[in-house]
Amino acid sequence: MSNVFSFTGTVGRDAEVRYAPSGVAILNVTVANNIGFGDKQQTLWVRVVLFGKRAEGQLQNYLKKGQQVFVSGELSQSEYTGNDGTTKTSLELNANIIDLVGKRNEGGANFSPREQSTPARQTSNTETYDAPYDDDIPF
Repeated sequence: MSNVFSFTGTVGRDAEVRYAPSGVAILNVTVANNIGFGDKQQTLWVRVVLFGKRAEGQLQNYLKKGQQVFVSGELSQSEYTGNDGTTKTSLELNANIIDLVGKRNEGGANFSPREQSTPARQTSNTETYDAPYDDDIPF
């Protein structure tokens, strides 16, 4: 594959799985990627498609609106005429890789067992941070 496009983005709509007449599973999800800075920032919407056995798995249950993902695959572009008569461009990515990034939206649970939540550090009002060094260092 010579055409590889990889990016991180945010799922814009819950993933859907449908089946072709041949019985092949097709997972569709739309992912937004912000490009540029400040006044020049734009949102690039990419339709991501996954075929076959990988589309049949449980991935659909995790690709929910707002989930951050890393996506990589072959990019294609097509043009179509919108309802208002203007020509529009659509980007579609035939995905080879879809990885979940960040935390799950529902309840804040982590997706990856590699990510472990750490309790927030509790500080008391008696602690001071004026001195750069603490003399009670045990080594």
